[in-house]
Amino acid sequence: EVQLVESGGGLVQAGGSLRLSCAVSGLNFDDYAIGWFRQAPGKEREGLLCINTRAGIRYFADSVKDRFTISSDNAKNTVYLQMNSLKPEDTAVYYCANPRGVPQCYTGTRIYDYWGQGTQVTVSS
Repeated sequence: EVQLVESGGGLVQAGGSLRLSCAVSGLNFDDYAIGWFRQAPGKEREGLLCINTRAGIRYFADSVKDRFTISSDNAKNTVYLQMNSLKPEDTAVYYCANPRGVPQCYTGTRIYDYWGQGTQVTVSS
């Protein structure tokens, strides 16, 4: 079974940076897709970006395109989310997730079957 564990969240001032990690087990790291999502209080879960061994990186949210990047270390079975120029509106619980079926970066959240527990990111103004 696929398991994902996020870490690296915390409190940061506006303009600062954080790097989140998603440690993955039970997944073939030669052929995978991992997406990063977030959910702010009172809002729906939002897709941010995704990495896929078949097609590379796909951004879901224009609001992070110039500030967030995704990378992976296959030797460590870990996917990273580098977040720069953080804003108070980035405050949310951040999740990584793996979709069912063919490894692709799918839009939406319903096709993602495996989720981590989330890590809180709080950006102060």
